[in-house]
Amino acid sequence: MEKFKTLEIVRASPGSAVFHLRLNRPSSRNALSLDSFAELPLALSSLDRNPGALVLVLSGAGHHFCSGIDFAALDSSPRPGDRGRAGERLRRHIKYLQRAVTAIERCRKPVIAAVHGACVGGGVDVATACDVRYCTEDAFFSRLPSIVGYGNAMELALTGRRVSGSEAKELGLVSRVFGSKRELDDGVRVIAEGK
Repeated sequence: MEKFKTLEIVRASPGSAVFHLRLNRPSSRNALSLDSFAELPLALSSLDRNPGALVLVLSGAGHHFCSGIDFAALDSSPRPGDRGRAGERLRRHIKYLQRAVTAIERCRKPVIAAVHGACVGGGVDVATACDVRYCTEDAFFSRLPSIVGYGNAMELALTGRRVSGSEAKELGLVSRVFGSKRELDDGVRVIAEGK
């Protein structure tokens, strides 16, 4: 397996066709750094080409799934030059960051999101790019996309309130809610292994 600075790839068990892809920056609540955005497409491409990998489980190390984009990754510091060039730099940077999320959608293997703790901003984009999503009761979501319906997305955007794991299930954001991180891990393992 390849080694990454911000991700970890672990085979569920010897001989298993289930591979875990973990966001591995627990000290920053798995915030997505520039390294994360560079490594996610590489890791997914590697797993996509691996004939021994049939199902991928995307999760976060530590107490949270993902707290969104690490602000250092946005690199919004002003640079000399005209506004047109600055706008084009920003457009290219956003397209570069989006490539990581698109890599999840393009993966030919089923990708299961196992969400616990915080799933905020860019973390929601990562989770919703997965084919199936599961979460713990104590998971919370913020800045939800239109997958929950226009009215719900607008209400949540305008109020800024958090969505609990059980409400995420009601909104159709996740398929199932588990009582704890351990139950989530065990339940997703059983689902991924098809037993």
